Amino acid sequence: MPLIPEEPQIHESAQGPRAASATGRTAPTPRPVPGPRPAAPPRPGRPGSLRPSPPAQRSGAVGSAKPGPAGPAATVTPAAPAPASAPATPQIQLIPAPAEGALDAAEEAVDLLLDSGRAPSDVLVVTTGEPHPWAAHELSFGEASYWAQHDAGDDVFYTDAAVAERAASRPVVVVAVNGGSDTAAATALPLALARAGALLIVCGDPQQINSVLGAGV
Repeated sequence: MPLIPEEPQIHESAQGPRAASATGRTAPTPRPVPGPRPAAPPRPGRPGSLRPSPPAQRSGAVGSAKPGPAGPAATVTPAAPAPASAPATPQIQLIPAPAEGALDAAEEAVDLLLDSGRAPSDVLVVTTGEPHPWAAHELSFGEASYWAQHDAGDDVFYTDAAVAERAASRPVVVVAVNGGSDTAAATALPLALARAGALLIVCGDPQQINSVLGAGV
Protein backbone atom coordinates (compact mmCIF):
# COMPACT_ATOMS: atom_id res chain seq x y z
CA MET A 1 0.00 0.00 0.00
CA PRO A 2 1.60 3.32 -1.03
CA LEU A 3 2.68 5.65 1.67
CA ILE A 4 0.77 8.91 1.90
CA PRO A 5 2.91 11.70 3.08
CA GLU A 6 1.76 13.19 6.25
CA GLU A 7 0.38 16.68 6.12
CA PRO A 8 2.50 19.02 8.08
CA GLN A 9 0.97 20.01 11.32
CA ILE A 10 0.20 23.63 11.66
CA HIS A 11 1.04 24.78 15.10
CA GLU A 12 -0.90 27.53 16.71
CA SER A 13 2.24 29.56 16.98
CA ALA A 14 2.41 29.88 13.20
CA GLN A 15 -0.96 31.55 12.82
CA GLY A 16 0.42 35.09 13.19
CA PRO A 17 2.27 37.22 15.64
CA ARG A 18 1.80 36.41 19.23
CA ALA A 19 -0.51 38.66 21.09
CA ALA A 20 1.12 37.66 24.36
CA SER A 21 4.63 36.91 25.50
CA ALA A 22 5.91 33.51 26.34
CA THR A 23 5.18 34.08 29.97
CA GLY A 24 1.55 34.76 29.18
CA ARG A 25 1.72 38.44 30.15
CA THR A 26 0.57 41.18 27.83
CA ALA A 27 3.47 42.98 26.09
CA PRO A 28 3.89 46.55 27.28
CA THR A 29 2.74 49.27 24.92
CA PRO A 30 5.80 51.05 23.42
CA ARG A 31 6.20 54.61 24.68
CA PRO A 32 6.40 57.44 22.14
CA VAL A 33 9.80 58.93 21.62
CA PRO A 34 9.85 62.39 23.21
CA GLY A 35 10.32 65.19 20.69
CA PRO A 36 11.50 68.79 21.18
CA ARG A 37 9.61 70.66 23.84
CA PRO A 38 7.41 73.49 22.62
CA ALA A 39 8.51 76.95 23.59
CA ALA A 40 7.01 78.21 26.77
CA PRO A 41 4.30 80.83 26.27
CA PRO A 42 5.34 84.37 27.17
CA ARG A 43 4.48 85.69 30.54
CA PRO A 44 1.62 88.15 30.62
CA GLY A 45 2.64 91.77 30.73
CA ARG A 46 6.06 91.29 29.11
CA PRO A 47 5.85 91.85 25.36
CA GLY A 48 8.66 90.98 23.06
CA SER A 49 10.56 87.83 22.24
CA LEU A 50 10.34 84.71 24.36
CA ARG A 51 14.03 84.63 25.06
CA PRO A 52 15.84 87.64 26.45
CA SER A 53 18.32 89.16 24.04
CA PRO A 54 21.96 88.49 24.86
CA PRO A 55 23.77 91.31 26.65
CA ALA A 56 25.59 93.77 24.44
CA GLN A 57 29.25 93.08 24.03
CA ARG A 58 31.47 95.44 25.94
CA SER A 59 33.53 97.74 23.84
CA GLY A 60 36.62 96.91 25.86
CA ALA A 61 36.34 93.15 25.39
CA VAL A 62 39.03 91.55 23.27
CA GLY A 63 37.78 89.22 20.54
CA SER A 64 39.12 85.73 20.11
CA ALA A 65 40.18 86.32 16.53
CA LYS A 66 43.77 87.36 16.13
CA PRO A 67 44.34 90.60 14.25
CA GLY A 68 45.83 90.21 10.85
CA PRO A 69 48.87 92.06 9.58
CA ALA A 70 48.33 95.80 9.32
CA GLY A 71 47.97 97.07 5.80
CA PRO A 72 49.55 100.20 4.39
CA ALA A 73 48.25 103.43 5.89
CA ALA A 74 45.77 105.30 3.73
CA THR A 75 47.05 108.50 2.23
CA VAL A 76 44.79 111.49 2.85
CA THR A 77 44.93 114.14 0.17
CA PRO A 78 44.23 117.61 1.59
CA ALA A 79 41.27 119.32 -0.02
CA ALA A 80 42.03 122.27 -2.22
CA PRO A 81 40.96 125.60 -0.77
CA ALA A 82 37.66 126.86 -2.10
CA PRO A 83 37.96 129.85 -4.38
CA ALA A 84 36.89 133.13 -2.86
CA SER A 85 33.37 133.96 -3.99
CA ALA A 86 32.47 137.36 -5.31
CA PRO A 87 30.64 139.63 -2.87
CA ALA A 88 26.89 139.27 -3.17
CA THR A 89 24.87 142.20 -4.45
CA PRO A 90 22.70 143.59 -1.66
CA GLN A 91 18.96 143.54 -2.01
CA ILE A 92 17.39 146.92 -2.70
CA GLN A 93 14.06 147.93 -1.17
CA LEU A 94 12.28 151.14 -2.10
CA ILE A 95 9.86 152.87 0.25
CA PRO A 96 7.99 155.64 -1.59
CA ALA A 97 7.82 158.83 0.46
CA PRO A 98 7.88 162.58 -0.18
CA ALA A 99 11.01 164.46 0.78
CA GLU A 100 9.42 165.81 3.95
CA GLY A 101 8.35 162.33 5.05
CA ALA A 102 11.44 160.36 3.99
CA LEU A 103 13.13 160.66 7.39
CA ASP A 104 10.04 159.39 9.20
CA ALA A 105 9.83 156.47 6.75
CA ALA A 106 13.48 155.69 7.41
CA GLU A 107 12.84 155.71 11.17
CA GLU A 108 9.96 153.27 10.73
CA ALA A 109 12.18 151.03 8.61
CA VAL A 110 14.83 151.00 11.35
CA ASP A 111 12.22 150.11 13.97
CA LEU A 112 11.02 147.20 11.82
CA LEU A 113 14.59 145.98 11.36
CA LEU A 114 15.25 146.01 15.09
CA ASP A 115 11.92 144.32 15.83
CA SER A 116 12.75 141.57 13.33
CA GLY A 117 15.96 140.73 15.21
CA ARG A 118 18.56 142.93 13.54
CA ALA A 119 21.23 144.20 15.91
CA PRO A 120 21.46 148.00 16.19
CA SER A 121 25.10 147.78 15.15
CA ASP A 122 23.99 146.29 11.79
CA VAL A 123 22.23 149.48 10.65
CA LEU A 124 23.60 152.67 9.08
CA VAL A 125 21.27 155.56 8.22
CA VAL A 126 22.25 158.18 5.63
CA THR A 127 20.36 161.45 5.06
CA THR A 128 20.63 163.65 1.95
CA GLY A 129 18.95 166.76 3.39
CA GLU A 130 18.61 167.85 6.98
CA PRO A 131 20.72 165.66 9.35
CA HIS A 132 19.00 163.27 11.70
CA PRO A 133 18.32 164.86 15.12
CA TRP A 134 20.61 162.32 16.81
CA ALA A 135 23.48 163.17 14.49
CA ALA A 136 22.95 166.92 15.00
CA HIS A 137 22.94 166.44 18.75
CA GLU A 138 26.08 164.30 18.84
CA LEU A 139 27.96 166.62 16.49
CA SER A 140 27.36 169.42 18.98
CA PHE A 141 29.90 167.69 21.23
CA GLY A 142 32.51 167.61 18.48
CA GLU A 143 33.34 165.37 15.55
CA ALA A 144 35.79 163.30 17.59
CA SER A 145 33.07 162.20 20.01
CA TYR A 146 30.65 161.68 17.12
CA TRP A 147 32.93 159.39 15.11
CA ALA A 148 34.07 157.60 18.26
CA GLN A 149 30.53 156.26 18.57
CA HIS A 150 30.72 155.13 14.95
CA ASP A 151 33.97 153.28 15.63
CA ALA A 152 32.46 151.63 18.73
CA GLY A 153 29.88 150.05 16.43
CA ASP A 154 27.37 149.17 19.15
CA ASP A 155 24.33 151.15 17.98
CA VAL A 156 22.53 152.52 14.93
CA PHE A 157 24.66 155.23 13.37
CA TYR A 158 23.24 158.27 11.55
CA THR A 159 25.34 160.31 9.15
CA ASP A 160 24.95 162.94 6.45
CA ALA A 161 25.52 162.10 2.80
CA ALA A 162 28.31 164.66 2.64
CA VAL A 163 30.46 162.64 5.09
CA ALA A 164 28.97 159.16 4.53
CA GLU A 165 32.13 158.08 2.72
CA ARG A 166 33.87 157.97 6.09
CA ALA A 167 31.33 155.45 7.47
CA ALA A 168 32.21 151.77 7.42
CA SER A 169 30.13 149.08 5.74
CA ARG A 170 27.22 147.55 7.62
CA PRO A 171 24.81 144.74 6.75
CA VAL A 172 21.88 147.18 6.29
CA VAL A 173 22.02 150.75 5.03
CA VAL A 174 18.93 152.98 5.08
CA VAL A 175 18.94 156.13 2.95
CA ALA A 176 16.45 158.93 3.58
CA VAL A 177 16.23 161.12 0.48
CA ASN A 178 14.82 163.96 2.57
CA GLY A 179 15.86 166.87 0.37
CA GLY A 180 19.16 168.29 -0.69
CA SER A 181 20.39 168.68 -4.23
CA ASP A 182 20.19 166.06 -6.92
CA THR A 183 23.96 165.81 -6.69
CA ALA A 184 23.71 164.81 -3.02
CA ALA A 185 21.29 162.00 -3.84
CA ALA A 186 23.34 160.94 -6.86
CA THR A 187 26.39 160.70 -4.61
CA ALA A 188 24.73 159.13 -1.57
CA LEU A 189 22.84 156.31 -3.28
CA PRO A 190 25.79 154.59 -5.05
CA LEU A 191 27.89 155.04 -1.91
CA ALA A 192 25.14 153.50 0.24
CA LEU A 193 24.86 150.60 -2.19
CA ALA A 194 28.59 149.97 -1.82
CA ARG A 195 28.38 150.14 1.98
CA ALA A 196 25.37 147.79 2.29
CA GLY A 197 26.34 144.21 2.93
CA ALA A 198 22.92 142.55 2.57
CA LEU A 199 20.14 145.13 2.26
CA LEU A 200 19.75 148.70 1.02
CA ILE A 201 16.52 150.52 1.92
CA VAL A 202 15.84 153.81 0.16
CA CYS A 203 13.05 156.11 1.35
CA GLY A 204 12.08 158.90 -1.02
CA ASP A 205 10.65 159.85 -4.39
CA PRO A 206 10.69 156.75 -6.64
CA GLN A 207 11.31 158.79 -9.82
CA GLN A 208 14.34 160.50 -8.32
CA ILE A 209 15.68 157.24 -6.92
CA ASN A 210 15.21 155.35 -10.20
CA SER A 211 16.94 158.10 -12.12
CA VAL A 212 20.01 157.59 -9.93
CA LEU A 213 20.09 153.83 -9.35
CA GLY A 214 18.39 152.84 -12.61
CA ALA A 215 14.90 151.79 -13.61
CA GLY A 216 13.38 148.79 -11.90
CA VAL A 217 14.69 149.50 -8.43
